[in-house]
Amino acid sequence: MAGLAGGFSVGSAFVALLIVLDLVPRLVQLTRAYRKSVIFESALLCGVLYWSCADLFGWVIPLHAGWLLIPSLFQGIFVGMFAAALTEVLNVIPIVAKRLRLDPFLFALLIAMVLGKVVGSLVDWLVLQPK
Repeated sequence: MAGLAGGFSVGSAFVALLIVLDLVPRLVQLTRAYRKSVIFESALLCGVLYWSCADLFGWVIPLHAGWLLIPSLFQGIFVGMFAAALTEVLNVIPIVAKRLRLDPFLFALLIAMVLGKVVGSLVDWLVLQPK
């Protein structure tokens, strides 16, 4: 029962995040895919349903490691676009740059953030993951 309640609270928080911050419409606006907003919403819903069922029922698809690059690429694109929409909505980067007086270094700050994410992900995947 606690798991069900936890799932409802996490799901409600996720939906509230999407609705209150208008992330999907902002993502559609950033990609200039106005007529395809239904695809974004459907993809989000299908992804949540699929991965919830996969986690709940322990679904495993035995694939060679090379084939996992394809879904990993799409997952990375989704997370990156979602994070970009979130930062765009909240105006995090301009506010941080202004408060820390980093306006002249904004491009370097963005590059450092991107490279930090890439290096951190590579270290996690290639070094820290059990083999």
